[in-house]
Amino acid sequence: MSALPLIVQQLKNSFYYLHSESNPWLSLRLKFANMIKSMTGFGRAEKELTSKRYTVEIKTLNSKQFDMLARLPMLLKEKELEIRSRLIGQLDRGKVEITVNTDDSGGHENYSINKPLLEKYYREIKAMNDEFGIETDQLVISSLLRLPDVFQPTAEKLNKDEWSDIMGVIDDAINRCNDSRIGEGKNLESDFIKRIDLILEYLEAIPQYEPARIEKIREKFRKDLVDRINEKKIDENRFEQEIIFYLEKIDITEEKVRLKNHCAYFIQTLEDADSQGKKLSFISQEIGREINTIGSKANNSDIQKLVVQMKDELEKIKEQLYNIL
Repeated sequence: MSALPLIVQQLKNSFYYLHSESNPWLSLRLKFANMIKSMTGFGRAEKELTSKRYTVEIKTLNSKQFDMLARLPMLLKEKELEIRSRLIGQLDRGKVEITVNTDDSGGHENYSINKPLLEKYYREIKAMNDEFGIETDQLVISSLLRLPDVFQPTAEKLNKDEWSDIMGVIDDAINRCNDSRIGEGKNLESDFIKRIDLILEYLEAIPQYEPARIEKIREKFRKDLVDRINEKKIDENRFEQEIIFYLEKIDITEEKVRLKNHCAYFIQTLEDADSQGKKLSFISQEIGREINTIGSKANNSDIQKLVVQMKDELEKIKEQLYNIL
């Protein structure tokens, strides 16, 4: 393959540095702190508060909109909207699953027995045992205690300070989830750069086939004319004019220039601070449009092969873009 286009090399020199001597191609990284983020991430945080240990786990997956699934203890149900607002503000979008667990060192201290329900269960079981002549022993009580809703949570009130501490644990889990997203984003970024480089390498290989492409078109036109009329009757000037007119119609110079520019813009956009997943998707559509146009105008099997390889790399980029914020 020929050397990378100068425009991309200049971009690399401006925006990137080599992170690893052993594999510099695949370890290009942005100099700036701004990094693309994946929508896939995981964060976990826990803290001991008074008599309880709170554990918060946040898992995120890709989604076009913000979609939250919350598994919260009864104590925090009233705070679900506030938690949702915090997650939207920090995680932007994606399918977000948050689970808050509490480990109460007091055991059943915060629960009470629902005596009317327990008595109802007991009367129904005793009536059934009397009907079938089965003796009701004392062990039935231990079984009754396992039935649904016999133990009821004691109503607890969440004070302002305790809620502030719990939100601190949630914030810690959010931060760790974001760190996980940034880490995954770095991996995707390297993959994007590698595939854009390959597209540009294939693009740079096209010119070597263009002389043969033009000559083949010229030969085909002449053969078609000879098959229809006497070769001596061919007006060479008119023939050359028609060839030039046709070659102008299938010229791919503008498409190649635009494709280079789109690829350079794609790489530049990777370093923007804001969420750029949608913007990168739009740019990838423009890249695909130029590749398709080159393919439709090629009239050359070698160029068509390069176009197929460019399309393959672009499809891999598009698949990963669904997971970018």
